[in-house]
Amino acid sequence: MAKILIVDDSPAHLYAMKSLVEAGGYEVLTAEDGERGLAAATSRNPNLILLDIVMPGMNGFQVNRKLRKIAVDRDIPVIFVSVKNQESDIAWGMRQGVKGYITKPVNKTELLSAIAEALVV
Repeated sequence: MAKILIVDDSPAHLYAMKSLVEAGGYEVLTAEDGERGLAAATSRNPNLILLDIVMPGMNGFQVNRKLRKIAVDRDIPVIFVSVKNQESDIAWGMRQGVKGYITKPVNKTELLSAIAEALVV
């Protein structure tokens, strides 16, 4: 069973995504901010990270860049999950080398499809 790390500072979004991902048959790890997310990514070895962008402290872009610099974590696929839904936001997010970009509120089918696709690649 694949381990999915969800990093989001909103307890409501974290709970909702956790429920959707668990219903999809995945093991779920959670982190409430970017720093905890980075620590969990390096210590818990997830197969995929669902990463919010807008967070206090270390935002999702910063977490993603730091992950890419750490050799052991370079190959963990990341999907941004964000309220930032403008075309320019999505284009900028995809330029960060992530496997996908999903806007909130999250659609269950879209989320599980993006996860399955990212894990196959």
